[in-house]
Amino acid sequence: MKKKLLFYLFFSVISSFLFSQNPQSRKSVNENPAGISRRAGAFIDVNAPGYTPSGFTIDKLVKDVLISSGTNTCVAPSITNVKITPNQGVSNTDRAWGYFHKGTTNFPFKDGVVLSTGIARKAGNNLESSTLSDTNGGGSDPDLAQAVGVAANKLNDAVLLEFDFIPTTSQIKFNYILASEEYNKSFECSYADAFAILLKPTSGGAYTNMAILPNGAGPVSITNIHPAALGCGAVNEQYFGGYNPQPNIVTNFNGRTVPLTATATVTPGQEYHFKMVVADYNDRLYDSAVFLEGGSFNIGVELLNPSGTALPAEINVCDNVPQVITASVSGANLLYQWFYNGTPIPGATTNTITAVQPGTYSIEVSVPGNPCPGKASIKINGGTTPQAQNATLLLCATPDITTFDLSTIIPSISTTPGAIFKFYENQADATAQNNNNIQNILNYNGNNGQILYVVVSNGGFCSKLVELKLLKEETPKAGLKSSRVKVCPGETVTLTAEGGTTYLWSNFPGTGNTQTVTLFQTTTFTVYAIGAKGCKSLNPASVTVEVIPEITSPLTDIEMCLGDRVTLDAGAGPNYKYIWNTGATTQKINVDQWGIYTVEIDNGLCKKTFKVKVMGAATPFFTAMNYDGVKKSLTVTAENPPMNNMPSSLEYSIDNGVSWQQSNVFSGLLDNTNYTILVRRVGTHCVGTIDFFTFLINNIITPNEDGINDTLDLKSFGRFQNFTGSIYDRYGVEVFRFSKDTPVWNGTVEGKKLPTATYWYKFNFEYPKSKAQINWSGWIMLKNRN
Repeated sequence: MKKKLLFYLFFSVISSFLFSQNPQSRKSVNENPAGISRRAGAFIDVNAPGYTPSGFTIDKLVKDVLISSGTNTCVAPSITNVKITPNQGVSNTDRAWGYFHKGTTNFPFKDGVVLSTGIARKAGNNLESSTLSDTNGGGSDPDLAQAVGVAANKLNDAVLLEFDFIPTTSQIKFNYILASEEYNKSFECSYADAFAILLKPTSGGAYTNMAILPNGAGPVSITNIHPAALGCGAVNEQYFGGYNPQPNIVTNFNGRTVPLTATATVTPGQEYHFKMVVADYNDRLYDSAVFLEGGSFNIGVELLNPSGTALPAEINVCDNVPQVITASVSGANLLYQWFYNGTPIPGATTNTITAVQPGTYSIEVSVPGNPCPGKASIKINGGTTPQAQNATLLLCATPDITTFDLSTIIPSISTTPGAIFKFYENQADATAQNNNNIQNILNYNGNNGQILYVVVSNGGFCSKLVELKLLKEETPKAGLKSSRVKVCPGETVTLTAEGGTTYLWSNFPGTGNTQTVTLFQTTTFTVYAIGAKGCKSLNPASVTVEVIPEITSPLTDIEMCLGDRVTLDAGAGPNYKYIWNTGATTQKINVDQWGIYTVEIDNGLCKKTFKVKVMGAATPFFTAMNYDGVKKSLTVTAENPPMNNMPSSLEYSIDNGVSWQQSNVFSGLLDNTNYTILVRRVGTHCVGTIDFFTFLINNIITPNEDGINDTLDLKSFGRFQNFTGSIYDRYGVEVFRFSKDTPVWNGTVEGKKLPTATYWYKFNFEYPKSKAQINWSGWIMLKNRN
């Protein structure tokens, strides 16, 4: 028994899997009872013989139903190149397109155009069988596939309605409903039958899909609009109209969307191409259709107020208040002409006019080359109702002023010229506009919080009733105090006002009783006191805060060398007292150490600390050395880095600082001798130093043992660090190597005399102090005699 049960479960799962993978194996689930489906009046009429548009060609159906719905007789010149795909003529009763009418149902659209992925007439009362499922001969459409985000090879039975159109308005729209057999509480989870209204300029460019759900909710397809179903959750359920059977579905499809609107912004006068396409997804078995509402394609001109709201056919305007009226279309390629009571208004050739008197204003908007202008009109009924508004009159009482002068509030109630004002204590009297009005409005003894009623009129039938509220309070007196009246620059004071509920400051925003301010200059502050009801003090209160002069110091950072001494001057000022971080209390101090020095200066009210850096100065340094072996003189060149507050001239020494000279030339020097040269800035201990070797060798040696030029002697280099050197023949072969142990070459190699020739030398050494590496090279003539 268990084996049989397992086999049955396995077979059921496999069967369900195979069924879900084969869209053609789905069985139709038509929820309309067959008898009701075929009963006239139970569903809408599609391509029914009783309706004249059922015999219209697709061109006439677009122009006379979809576009105008019989309301516009001047459409044809704007609609061209109407085409239906599959190209099925009106004589084909099984065509995929046609005319629908709501008949006696409550379908949301009165009539319009239907596009079906099956046979259009089967969508309504012409159903001849219990199922819609047909193929219309159409194929796929790549533009629809791209618009809804599916593979093109998954779309079938596509029906396309296309035409070109030149709009006379800046926005176009269609109303439509998508219905489908896929709505069966299961198929909507994966069968994405879809609809799109594609728009692009005929001059070129990409399509824009107008049929998009609000708030970026995506394209119009079965899988994107449905309630929770078997196998998936709800998606955009607010746009689903319901399943059959329901009174509001009234088609032979299993379900439909709510009425939707496709909109797009266009340029008036520019030609566009429309492509409306609906298609099955993944199979040809179950049909879907789109119902386009007749006349919902808005091609007219509307008149708008300045806020962009459409105006009604008539408006009432009092006192000839100018009314700015704007046509809803604009564009550089459009022609405009306004009319007043049927007569053209000279110069009124833009999309906006200002109406200044009663009458009928109309506009005609034309596209060059199009004989059919868009038209709109509005009637303005004149009147003389004055403008008026509620007001409040405040009495700021003083011992001399205790009553209200009502005449002072008249400009705040209405500025209409010639308006007549009557003030009433009783609202019923004001409504009746009787003679029980206040007679002495210049001296009315009213109470705080009392409401009066004011009738504003021109003496005729136009009037307006407004309220006047009386407020009364004692005029306040202002006072002002400061936390300090003398401060240092940059210090903060708190100002406190008195006498009111709120305050009007001349120096600050805000209405509070305190203000905090940081001061850098002497300033006078003023404030008015404001009472609880708004009364303002007759005079402001004031206070002056003095800012004493800022403490300053000429101290600047300076440089010096170790061993030098500099003077730091904090500067003089009124009542200045000094405290240095060295403990000194004088204006000036002398220092001989690098570091940071601070001084606090006190003028009796303010204190300020100044800081100065005493830094090491850059020492002079040598940039060039030139030894004249003939004159036995050395000329040196040194750089003197800039140094603030220090002498700038240099002096030189060659005896380790025993004696100094202004000249940079030293005479009487010995050849092949090391000298230490010093340079310093005069009057300071800023000393730079360098070692120099007065190198001079004879370029000819004659090793004949006559005591003259017998050898190349480099013994004097032996005291330098890392002394090395070599002699090379003209082929680069090393014939002798110098070292501290072998510093002399006598023209031989391994005891054998070398031939007479020119040889090359290279040697190097390191100065012990500066660690500078010196490299020398040159030639020498060897003359050997046998």
